[in-house]
Amino acid sequence: MKSYHANAVVFALLAAGCAGAEPLFTQTDVFVSGKDGYDTYRIPALEAAKDGTLIAFAEARKYGGADPGFGKQDIDLVCKSSADRGASWSEMKVIEDPGELWSAANPATVVDRSNGRVWLFYLRSRPGRSTLTSRPGTDDMQTLARWSDDSGRTWSDPLDLTAVGRDMNDKQWRASVPGPGGAIQTRHGRLLVPMWKSPFATFAMLSDDHGRTWKRGDLVPGAQGGDECQVVELADGRVLMDIRQETGPSRWLAESADGGATWAQPRPGLAVTPVMCAIERFTLPAEGGGRARLVWTGPKDARRRHLVIRTSYDEGLSFTNERTVSDQFAAYSDLALLRDGTIGILWERGVERGYQFIAFTRLNREWLEPSTATENRPQ
Repeated sequence: MKSYHANAVVFALLAAGCAGAEPLFTQTDVFVSGKDGYDTYRIPALEAAKDGTLIAFAEARKYGGADPGFGKQDIDLVCKSSADRGASWSEMKVIEDPGELWSAANPATVVDRSNGRVWLFYLRSRPGRSTLTSRPGTDDMQTLARWSDDSGRTWSDPLDLTAVGRDMNDKQWRASVPGPGGAIQTRHGRLLVPMWKSPFATFAMLSDDHGRTWKRGDLVPGAQGGDECQVVELADGRVLMDIRQETGPSRWLAESADGGATWAQPRPGLAVTPVMCAIERFTLPAEGGGRARLVWTGPKDARRRHLVIRTSYDEGLSFTNERTVSDQFAAYSDLALLRDGTIGILWERGVERGYQFIAFTRLNREWLEPSTATENRPQ
């Protein structure tokens, strides 16, 4: 989700922690592979608009499960919305169909709390072009953005940020890819989009004027082999980036003291198979949350099974309190904080195999920490 209005969050978190709250865990399938003319749905992103509307984004892959540019593939960018906190979902809307064998992919989103605008960042690739075959200095793979001022019902034309997200003179830099998921707005109003490049490295795109202009931050040093990433703001204003690592046993965690413009040397994060994981701010003491909490989701099993959610009570230094969301096939996930203080997870689910569904799970603090449900009941 990535951004929220402070007063709404204060009310929501106080309501979520009120006396007598019971554990909440609900689940709904949002996208079903094989439906609506597409073979496979992948790469979820989840956003909570200012009016409370939930927007679920995905790649709609027409000819199979392959990534952009691999084999015969055609990928459109789609979304559905929910007005009842994920209990039911609208008909699917195609945000972009760039043409036969083209791809629109890798959604990452954020809400600007000053005006409620929903920003959507993604890539567009030409037929046959992937992060491995895109030619440096060309528009084989573009970095694009759209926005919606009506909670996802309509979208602007695309804004081309390719030359911001990439050094077009670098003869090795083939593409720059958002997230997926995990963009934020900092407490000072900066829009911050986690990005990765080919060859692998990570950085962020920044805007301090509500998206009128954008600039590219520095690469995370010493994190070669890192790609898909998300960011979260820490309690003291630092920014933490959680990075998929392709070559090591764990993820990378990198901190920025200047709002994502530069990064310190990364440290090892959670041990997990290479996959996109999600990280989100859940509560802050200053906003009525009782204590500081970050939540993280990812598959525990190396075969992309067993989705878990873990909590950090020390601003990302460690993650504990593991709870199982599902022991089925599970791969990519994204997180959003809802207006009522519950957490939403949009994730890739399978029963007989992976990637059969993109599911939405909603849970509260009492489910995440069962002891709080007991502590909150009237004596």
